Amino acid sequence: MDDLGVGGHRKAADAQIPSGEPGTIDVPALAAAFGRALRQAGVPVTPERSAAFARALALRRPRTRTQLYWTARAALVSGLDQLSEFDRVFGAIFGGLQDPAAFRGDRPEPAARRPGLTRSPGTLAPQSQPQRRPPAGGGAQATLDGPEDPSLARRELALASASSLERLGERDFAELDPGELAALRQLMHALSLAPPPRPSRRRRRDRRRGRVDVRATLRAGVRTGGDPARAVRRRRVRRPRRLVALCDVSGSMEPYTRAYLQLLHAAVAGAGAEAFVFATRLTRVTRALSRRDADAALARAAEAVRDWSGGTRLGEALRRFNDDHGRRGMARGAVVLIISDGWERGDPALVAREMGRLSRLAHRIVWVNPRRAAPRFEPLSGGMAAALPFCDAFVSGHSAAALAEVVDAVGGREA
Repeated sequence: MDDLGVGGHRKAADAQIPSGEPGTIDVPALAAAFGRALRQAGVPVTPERSAAFARALALRRPRTRTQLYWTARAALVSGLDQLSEFDRVFGAIFGGLQDPAAFRGDRPEPAARRPGLTRSPGTLAPQSQPQRRPPAGGGAQATLDGPEDPSLARRELALASASSLERLGERDFAELDPGELAALRQLMHALSLAPPPRPSRRRRRDRRRGRVDVRATLRAGVRTGGDPARAVRRRRVRRPRRLVALCDVSGSMEPYTRAYLQLLHAAVAGAGAEAFVFATRLTRVTRALSRRDADAALARAAEAVRDWSGGTRLGEALRRFNDDHGRRGMARGAVVLIISDGWERGDPALVAREMGRLSRLAHRIVWVNPRRAAPRFEPLSGGMAAALPFCDAFVSGHSAAALAEVVDAVGGREA
C-alpha cells in the first residue's frame, strides 16, 4: 500500500490513521481508525464491519486508491444515503482525491452537498443531480424522476453484491445453494495463494547485496589500470515455489466439492498451480481448470473425473501422485495443498508411507479439512490420523472467512 497516501492528510474528526513504511502498516489499526472516523461523521459503521474491512485488506492488499476505495466501500457502507459522507471522509483521510465520483464513473455531486472535498478550479464543475423520490409501495429502493439513472443502478448493484458477500463470509460451504456458490466465485478469485519464494541457481548483479563476483570485478578493473575500484556483486534470484493442489471429490466431501473446485480454478488461474482431484483414482485437472470461464472450466473438470462422489482411496491416490508426478519433479520444493476429510477405505499404513515420501519431496504440506471446524472434532479417522504427523499446517477452510487461514498457511505465515 505504498501508493495509497496513508501518511497524507489526516482530518475527519481527528481520526488517527497510522502511517509507516510500505509493508509495515498496521492493518487492524488502520481499519479501526477509519471506521471510527466514519462513525463520527454519521456513517453507522459497526465493529464487525471494521473487522471485515481488516480481513479484506489482509486477504488482498490494494495497490491503488481506487482498489482501496472499493474494498472499504464494500465492507463499510450499508446504504445509499451513506455514500456522500463516506466519500467525504475517504477523500479527506487518504489525500490526493478530488472527487471519488470521478473515478467510479458517477457524475460529481454539487459542492454544497460535499463540503469536505477540495475542487481544483475548472476541473469538477458542479452539476445538478436529479431528485430521488421513494416508490409508491414505500420500499427501500429509490427511483428517479425521468429515465433510469445508470449510475444509480451500478451503485445499487455494488451495494447488493457487498451485502451478499458479507453474509456468505462466515457460512459453511456445505450450507450454500448453487446461487450463493456462484456469488462466492468473486471471493475465491480475490484470494492470493502465494507460496513463499525459493532461491534459484541463477544470480544477477546487485550493487549492494550478494557475494563478490571476482571474475567480473577483475574484468572491470582493466578500465582503471588493473586496480579494481568497485566490487561487482551478484545475488541469487528468488522465484515463487510451485503450488500443487490435491482435492478429495469422494462422497464424504460432496457438500464441499464445488466450492473447493472454485478455489482450485482460482489457484490455477492466479498462481499457476497444478490441480488434481481424487476419490478412488487420481485425475489431473490442471488443463480443464485453465479456462478463464469458471462455469466452463468446472464442467470440463467434472467430465474428466470418472469417480466423482465415489469411495475414498487416499493412500492409493497419494502413491499414484508420488510415482507419476511427485518424484519426477512436480512436488520437489513445492507447497502441496491437500483438501480432504481424511476418510480412508484402504490401509492407513499406506497413507502414512506415502505422506512420508511426499514430505521428503515437498517444501511444505498444508492439509485443509472442513470437518475440523466442528466444535468437538478430533483427527481420529484412520487416514487423517496417519497423515497428520507429516503436515506442516492443518486448517479448516470451511468458509470464505476461514480461507484466510489457508492463504497464510500456503505462504508459511501462520502462527
